[in-house]
Parts: sequence; C-alpha cells; structure tokens
Amino acid sequence: MTLWKLTLEYDGTGYSGWQEQKNARSIQGALREAAEDYFGREVELQGSGRTDAGVHALGQVAHLRVAERSGRKADELVRALNERLPASIAVRAAEPHHGRFHARHDACSRTYLYQIATRKTAFMKKYVWWIKDDLDIDAMTKAASLLAGRHDFVCFRAQDHARPDESTIVVVESASVIADGDLILFRITASHFLWRMVRRVTGVLVKIGKGEMTQAQFAQLLAGRCDKRLDVAAWTAPAAGLFLERVDYAESRPS
Repeated sequence: MTLWKLTLEYDGTGYSGWQEQKNARSIQGALREAAEDYFGREVELQGSGRTDAGVHALGQVAHLRVAERSGRKADELVRALNERLPASIAVRAAEPHHGRFHARHDACSRTYLYQIATRKTAFMKKYVWWIKDDLDIDAMTKAASLLAGRHDFVCFRAQDHARPDESTIVVVESASVIADGDLILFRITASHFLWRMVRRVTGVLVKIGKGEMTQAQFAQLLAGRCDKRLDVAAWTAPAAGLFLERVDYAESRPS
C-alpha cells in the first residue's frame, strides 16, 4: 500500500461540497475519479473535513491510499491528477507518507477565512459577501476577540444529522477581523468546527458591525445561552465568501 498526503485548492461554486453524495457533484468525487483513472484501480480518499456547498478551499488536505508499491514521484502524481481534474480543482502538492497518516483524525487545527466586500466588485462575486451598509470594523474586531477560548457554540450550530451527538464545545485558538482595502477579512482557527458555525458567526459579526447586536448579546450566545429573539440561523452568511485556508498537523506546527 502507498499513502499520499495531498494539498489542494478549489472553487466550490457549483459543487455540493467536499463530501461525495449520490446524484451530486462533489470535490471528493471529482478527485476520486481523477485518481482512479490515473492509478487504474480503486483508492481510499479522505479529506481533513467537510466543506459545504459553494465553500472554497485554499489549503484542503486529503490522504490517498492505493494498493501498489511506492515508486511514483510526487511531481508526476500532481501533474497527472491536475491533467484529469476540472479547472476549478487543483492539487498543489503531494507528499508520500511511509507511516500512518489520516487527513481528518491527525489534524491539529483548521483555519477558515471569510471575505466581506465593502463595495460591489465585478470580478469577485463568487468569493465575497458584499455588504452595502457601513460596518463598524472596531466593533467587529472587539467581538472577534471574544471568540478565543473554550465556548459552547450550540447557538451557532446547524442540525447535523450525520453527527447528531457531536459536542458543541469548541476551543478557538485565535480569531481576528481586519480591513484590507475594500475587504474585511475574518479569520478563525480552531481544532474543529460545527456545521455552518463559521458562516453563522460571520453573520452575527456583521450584525454587530451594523449596530444591530451588542457585544453583551454576542457574549451571551458564546456562553451557549440562545435567545429566540436573536435569529442566528437567519443571519447565516453566504457560502461564497468562505475559504478553508489551512489545515495544520503536528509535523507542520511551530514548536
């Protein structure tokens, strides 16, 4: 058996998400099809985590296991897969692993980036959420600083039928909001994320930026005290602005 660690990027527009589904176009399905065509046999393929329909990735990680002896070169594999993949998916790197490696179970943290546009853009519609109202970036930055630490994100979680018993406790390593020209960038790093958690947090940050939610109300939600008057689900940010930016493993984290 040969095991490869793959790093890839993709434009999630038009896909049902990372995970393979019946009668739906997925990133995992497209990668599997390309890999099995190249190797001429079935492969085991697992990603570091699911990304929703329409969500993009700058640094998704997957492991690919195939029943053959090692000997292929990494650059040859990258080139062969990219030749077979659609233009919206690109393998950035391939690394052979001689020990045990699991893209999801071995991940230490994941970082998501959300892009909010403060003006209409002709070229980035698929990759930003355009907010027409003025936003108080200082208020959003202050709110984002509250995210670091251990919180119960039950108020931000969409019901996940695939993982009904999943704990809603998440430890956030860091979170920030910065202005970069016509963009507001929200970046958050944690060990794992609940379904639609980042998009709902983003939606709430925008509400704070508009002056429609207080810091105290945000802190209440982070404490797991949901309020029917605060309709977090209705404020879910669009998938278009969200990117899985990076996945870190023990081997790549600074000591």
